[in-house]
Amino acid sequence: MFDVKKVSIELGGKTLTLETGRIARQADAAVLATYGETVVLCAVTAAKSVKEGQDFFPLTVHYQEKYSAAGRIPGGFFKRERGATEKETLVSRLIDRPIRPLFPEGFYNEINVIAQVLSFDGESEPDIVAMIAASAALTLSGVPFLGPIGAARVGYKDGEYQLNPSLDEVKTGELDLVVAATGSAVMMVESEAKELSEDVMLGAVLFAHEASKKIVNAIIDLAEKAAKDPWDVAKGDDLEDLKKKLKKLIGKDITAAYKLTDKSARSNALNEARAKAKAQFVADGLDAQTVMAGIKLTKKLEAEIVRGAILKDGKRIDGRTTTQIRPIEAIVGFLPRTHGSALFTRGETQSICTTTLGTKDAEQMIDGLNGVYYENFMLHYNFPPYSVGEVGRFGAPGRREVGHGKLAWRALHPVLPSKDEFPYTIRVLSDITESNGSSSMATVCGGSLSMMDAGVPLKRPVSGIAMGLILEGKNFAVLSDILGDEDHLGDMDFKVAGTEAGITTMQMDIKVAGITQEIFEVALRQAKEGRAHILGEMSKALSSTRTELSAHAPRIETIQIDKAKIRDVIGTGGKVIREIVAETGAKVDIDDEGIIKISSSDTAQIEAAKKWILGIVEEAEVGKIYTGKVVNIVDFGAFVNFMGGKDGLVHVSEMKNERVEKPTDVVSEGQEVKVKVLEIDPRGKVRLSMRVVDQETGEELEDTRPPREPREPRGDRGDRGDRGRGPRRDGGDRGGRGGDRGGDRGPRRDRGGDRGPRGEGGRGGDDDGGNAGLPDFLTQD
Repeated sequence: MFDVKKVSIELGGKTLTLETGRIARQADAAVLATYGETVVLCAVTAAKSVKEGQDFFPLTVHYQEKYSAAGRIPGGFFKRERGATEKETLVSRLIDRPIRPLFPEGFYNEINVIAQVLSFDGESEPDIVAMIAASAALTLSGVPFLGPIGAARVGYKDGEYQLNPSLDEVKTGELDLVVAATGSAVMMVESEAKELSEDVMLGAVLFAHEASKKIVNAIIDLAEKAAKDPWDVAKGDDLEDLKKKLKKLIGKDITAAYKLTDKSARSNALNEARAKAKAQFVADGLDAQTVMAGIKLTKKLEAEIVRGAILKDGKRIDGRTTTQIRPIEAIVGFLPRTHGSALFTRGETQSICTTTLGTKDAEQMIDGLNGVYYENFMLHYNFPPYSVGEVGRFGAPGRREVGHGKLAWRALHPVLPSKDEFPYTIRVLSDITESNGSSSMATVCGGSLSMMDAGVPLKRPVSGIAMGLILEGKNFAVLSDILGDEDHLGDMDFKVAGTEAGITTMQMDIKVAGITQEIFEVALRQAKEGRAHILGEMSKALSSTRTELSAHAPRIETIQIDKAKIRDVIGTGGKVIREIVAETGAKVDIDDEGIIKISSSDTAQIEAAKKWILGIVEEAEVGKIYTGKVVNIVDFGAFVNFMGGKDGLVHVSEMKNERVEKPTDVVSEGQEVKVKVLEIDPRGKVRLSMRVVDQETGEELEDTRPPREPREPRGDRGDRGDRGRGPRRDGGDRGGRGGDRGGDRGPRRDRGGDRGPRGEGGRGGDDDGGNAGLPDFLTQD
């Protein structure tokens, strides 16, 4: 029934299997890729004809993660997969970037590439598997795809490269690098690194390329078994005559336009040249399709003029040499009310970056195949149309904005302090206000400065640069700090960011069929020199992190308590912690390890909450003086809250050095008093004294009252007959106890004359019930 074809290879200690012919047979091609227990289905469909008037290649890549792949149900109200998540958007771009250049120029048929994660083993990231599946499906479909490509992830730990490391290995390693490549050249690089050297990064790319070659060969083997017949692609019309006519008509105008260093002036001059050509074509009676083709040739003519000048004379559009960096201006503290801000300008590219510090409850919750987790560092990139002088859509971020923001995130993430060192949630916002080449690298520079301005203790400042390439045969020129036009007309967009210690991210996209190791090495060397220059310019604005946070930023103080005390701080149903927050105004977060983070923009609120919490968890110390509040008054004294949730009793005899008839004569509920801890009994009950503390200053006073005579031993509590108490059931015998005690104590007769009813059993028939609410040290007198 099914004509199933498959191939398998060993890769990084696991088996990669590519299968076709069983699933999605109505698509032009479908491949089920399995690596470990991660399974991705990729289906490719292509339109058989070109839409009328189509003048670009409509390739669309969709990557989708099914929650069922990890045995999970989606969160949220709808409980189903809906719009693309940030990760799905990024992986869609990851697949698109290396395959798009491998379609022939002039091929305008619409193509859909849909990759869906069906099973996820928690170890092998599905993005690599999806890229391989997409490459295989395109190769089998018969469309004019000049692949296949292979893909691999590389880790680096203890001086060794790791092929397709597990998620845990990536987290603990120093590198997360993804490479896509044909059998002969690298097409795409994406990475995050912990300040690694150029040599280590280059070695990682070459290591990944070797693995990619194995995958390419496996796809070719599968194609020999199951590929469909290649499409007959119509050759484009011979437009050489039209191109000559165009060059004669506006060639000098284009050359003059590219001598203008101002982007707006240059753009206006080029638009005038195009309009001139269009008007002449219409006047010559050419049909609309030919006119459109002629206008498209303008870009080729521009490329020839610009690329030829660079390769021949080494002179670029704005007059710089191939290694020169545009003028840089950096300003920090640019905005008065933000926690940190920077204005970074490089030539005609400019970014306003702001940093906002928040507490733990501002962390971003991410719900993905790995489960729910929280991210405390966010970087958001915005690219409004006015930044390039255009009218256009202004709203939710698109794929490009998500991708550029993530690139800058990867550049800055490796130098951030740990949560223990800096317990803040950090959000960096980059608003591009001008753009003429590499706004993502301007975001890296501005974001680094704005975080330093906010007081985020970065390991080192980070700078970024975009490199370009002009390649004609064996001749090439690598361009530092490329302009937008050099990006559009060139062959490579290669971005490198890092510190003085090493690279933190590297991203490369190639528009030709790959680059050689020699070109790669030259680009890395020039990028290192450029990054060092930019770091020097940044240091003129701010060379190190500010030691003080902004006055508008929240303060966070962290304390560690015994895990056994967590329930005391939280209270029943959260009653205690809610009271602390309500009374002090500070935010309080506590985790299962007993780490408490107290945050507020008002340090007084933090101190109040901290004092309250420490009062709950600290043990009272005998002989120490505390400030407390009277919370309850009884006949025999007053209970004082003196350590957060801890109360102690000030007996009426410890209120003053003179006789006190009623506690209410001395204190009232809510009154603040100074107390000294006299005794803590084995059950934790605390006896306090006010009379030995100066209630104004809190200083300890000399105890002038004569010491009390030592008590006689009480003996065994079970041998009650020896103490004259008689049987417990006989209330009358208990009166004898009162008489004996009165006789033994002498002076107490004068004080206790009114207490005769105790001898008559007035304290109750039950020994415990009669003493209810009284600590042992009171019942022993």
